Amino acid sequence: MAKKQKKEAGGAGGEWIVTYSDMVTLMLCFFVALFNPDESTDATLAAIAAAFNDTTTGGTNLGVGRMSDLGNTVNSLPSMERGRALGTALKKAVSLFNPEVKSNKVKVTHDERGLVISLASDAFFNPASARINVEQTRDILLRLGTLLVSDEVAGKKFRIEGHTDDAPIDPEGPWPSNWELSTARSISVLNYLTDIGVDERRFQVSGFAHTAPVASNDTAEGRAYNRRVDVIILDDGHL
Repeated sequence: MAKKQKKEAGGAGGEWIVTYSDMVTLMLCFFVALFNPDESTDATLAAIAAAFNDTTTGGTNLGVGRMSDLGNTVNSLPSMERGRALGTALKKAVSLFNPEVKSNKVKVTHDERGLVISLASDAFFNPASARINVEQTRDILLRLGTLLVSDEVAGKKFRIEGHTDDAPIDPEGPWPSNWELSTARSISVLNYLTDIGVDERRFQVSGFAHTAPVASNDTAEGRAYNRRVDVIILDDGHL
C-alpha cells in the first residue's frame, strides 16, 4: 500500500505577522537607544510624538503609515549628523597620521569630548622644554593643520590640552611647576597651528599638569604616554 504524501507546510495562515511585529519592535528599540533627547529640538520631539500617535494596534493593518518615517526621522537628528561628521574626520586623521601612529608619536582616538589627536611630548619637545622640535615634527604639524582647516571639521571648535607625568619639576629649571610647563606646551602648539593658517578664534587652550593620566605613572612607559599634548576636535556638546 502506497504511503500517503505529507501535506505541504505553509498555507494562508497569519503566524508570520507575529515574527514580523517582533522584528519591527526590536528595530524601534534600536533607534530609540541611539536617540538622545537632550540634543534634539522641540520640533523634532513633536514629530516623533506625532509618529507614535498615528500607530495602529493589533498588528492587522499592513498599510504604510507615519510610523514608517520614524527611522528616517531618528537618523536625521543633529546628534547623528555630528557623529557622521566626526566619523569622517576620524578616518581622515587615521589616514593622515598612519606612520606616526605606528611609531607611537601620534595617537588618534575618539571619546565623549570629540576626536582626540595626542602628540607624544617626547617626540615634539625636549625634556622640561616648551619649544617645539620643529625640525623633527614640521611635517606632522603641517598635516595636523591640513586636517583642522578641512571641510570635515568645518565650523568645529578645537581645544589644546597639555599633560605631564607626575615627576617633580626641576627646581633649577624655568618652570615653577608642571602646570606652567603643560600650559606653555599647549600654547606653543597653538602658535604653530595659527602661524600656518588655522583660525585662532576656533581654539581653547589649557594645561592639566599630571592630573589627567592615561596610563600608570609607576613605569617609564606609562609616564611617556602621559607626557602629551592633546589636540581635540570638539563635539558640539563640549564647547
